[in-house]
Amino acid sequence: MKKLIIFGTGDIAELAMYYFNNDTNYSVEAFTIDGSYKKSDQFCELAVVDFEKIQDVCDPKEFSIFIALSYTEMNELRARKVNEAKKKGFNIASYVSSNCTTFETFSCGENCFILEDNTIQPFVEIGNNVTMWSGNHIGHHSKICDNAFISSHAVISGGVEVGRNSFLGVNSTINDHIKLGEYSLIASGALINKNTNDFSVCIGAPFKERDSIRSIDIKL
Repeated sequence: MKKLIIFGTGDIAELAMYYFNNDTNYSVEAFTIDGSYKKSDQFCELAVVDFEKIQDVCDPKEFSIFIALSYTEMNELRARKVNEAKKKGFNIASYVSSNCTTFETFSCGENCFILEDNTIQPFVEIGNNVTMWSGNHIGHHSKICDNAFISSHAVISGGVEVGRNSFLGVNSTINDHIKLGEYSLIASGALINKNTNDFSVCIGAPFKERDSIRSIDIKL
């Protein structure tokens, strides 16, 4: 078994521990979090180590790390912690459920978290630090760029590009050959039938962009 550290002490971290321990060849050995946010020395009966000291306690040659964070700051916080862990010398793990539908063309980058019942058709490209909650459809020849977060039961049709740091809400639908701009925020239930701008906030079916606010200015 390969040894794994999980960054985080919230619900997503607990969930990640369950998936890695039960559906991969990783064994979760410890948790880590920034010292200023640490509330206890243990989480889920494992040690919680200050992130500032993690490389001194857990040798990066022996441990990998997974950053178990949500879409805070339009996914920027999760991306920063991935980069900080890499600078400490750690390899970054990904989790892809054994209960996904994938094909021989499937690949994804580091720190991906792809849960059960995702259907990922052939020739899909998935970048680094992408979260895909359960039950999504990702159409053929689509590209999911770095740091995206896709909630449950989204439909991404063929030939779509999901821009860097985008967020797709539950039950959102993206028509074929649409390009979502970077940092697009797609509300739950939205229907996207044309390209979106960078930092757009898209609500409704069919959608309308909120001109008065940028996605990065919304506290998620």
